[in-house]
Amino acid sequence: MDEILLMDATALLEAYRNKTLSPREAVDAMLGAIDRFNPIVNAFCVVDHQGARAAAAESEARWMRSETRGVVDGVPFTIKDALLWRGFPVRGGSKGTPTSPASENAPAVDEMLGAGAIPLGKTTLPEAGWKALGDSPLYGITRNPWDTRMTTGGSSAGAGAAGALNLGALHIGMDSAGSIRIPSSFCGIFGLKPTHGRVSGYPPLPFALISDVGPMTRTVRDGALMLTAMAGPDRRDIWALQNEPPDYRAALNDGVRGLRVAWSPRLNFVQQLDAQVERMCASAARALEECGAHVEEASPPLNDPYDIIRMIWTTGSMSELGEIPQERWGECDPGFVVCAKAGADVKAIDFMANVNARTPLFQQMSEFHDTYDVLLTPTVATAPFEVGHNTPPDGRFGDDWMRWAPYSYPFDLTLQPAASVPCGMTESGLPVGLQIVAPLLRDDLVLRVARAFEQVRPWEMLGEPRVR
Repeated sequence: MDEILLMDATALLEAYRNKTLSPREAVDAMLGAIDRFNPIVNAFCVVDHQGARAAAAESEARWMRSETRGVVDGVPFTIKDALLWRGFPVRGGSKGTPTSPASENAPAVDEMLGAGAIPLGKTTLPEAGWKALGDSPLYGITRNPWDTRMTTGGSSAGAGAAGALNLGALHIGMDSAGSIRIPSSFCGIFGLKPTHGRVSGYPPLPFALISDVGPMTRTVRDGALMLTAMAGPDRRDIWALQNEPPDYRAALNDGVRGLRVAWSPRLNFVQQLDAQVERMCASAARALEECGAHVEEASPPLNDPYDIIRMIWTTGSMSELGEIPQERWGECDPGFVVCAKAGADVKAIDFMANVNARTPLFQQMSEFHDTYDVLLTPTVATAPFEVGHNTPPDGRFGDDWMRWAPYSYPFDLTLQPAASVPCGMTESGLPVGLQIVAPLLRDDLVLRVARAFEQVRPWEMLGEPRVR
């Protein structure tokens, strides 16, 4: 079982082809690990033992007949509990949400099931995904497997913890202001926020104009595999790109020789950045230079779009809170209620002005990419910190979580693809992520750069939680 838990999805598929491992063995190993480790890290709010084992038996029969269904047939995966999965409720970390089961699947879940993947369960998030942490009134605290005293980040918190421990090889996350990339950074895995609409996101969330579904995986090659499986149009989703996507594995190993790479430690507006994080990310940028890329320090001419994201965030949160009966607001995360109430009095004209204020950001980044193929930044301005806090307790970043995560939300606003790759460990043994950003529709380029970095600087994989 321990050997299986060190295998990524690509290795599992190769073992299935060679008949050295079966989907049932892989699922049994991962369900056993969930039973052992979930009480420690609290990554899952639902585990479907019976359904997963039945699906694994069906996949095994297809492999034996050489009639596999798709590119991830037999690979165990998880679903963030903000997405529809038929037969299970969407609770979103809230005690006030309905307990009735969903009657349909989200498009990404449909695509994964259609490609033969095996759902193990649903992963945790903070209430309504309102913050980049991993605690909620309904689920409790999700803990970082590298040090269980620390946060996973969020909002795809359970996916980050499950990914780090290989409790499922592929994990569906969702990102509106960093919710894939932040927990990927804190948990030491790969996470990609695709180009907006590349993966269909039905039903629309209040943050739908900036929200994207994407892969969270242990390796970059698995990220390319999973995006290939999930991406594509869906007639239910008004935001979905309607052209057929490429196979993101095709150019994955083409390398970075000749690419023009900008390294921006401050993104032109970041004031507070942990010194260890900056050193490690700068070293990662130099590693790409060693691979043949042309790397120089340069920043796009951005002003901090905090006010833009904040207005979208508070109004979206109020929309979410408004779905909960007011007499139950006392059961909600107090921070969520405060955030939502800040959006209650926003005027429509002001909201639309902020939505349209994204256009100059998009133009500035488009012009920047005329010179640079990709942009590198830290993923997060700090290393993981203690659970039970919305911001690092030393007060460096004030009391708003967005102040310690200023690198991610600009690229939700510009709709660009952006990924986090692990780039090292702090002195206390906690992961740090490097963010890779590419022009709109160039998800392939993000993956290609991430893969080149993965090959030259492979990262450590966890075997079991580090309880401290």
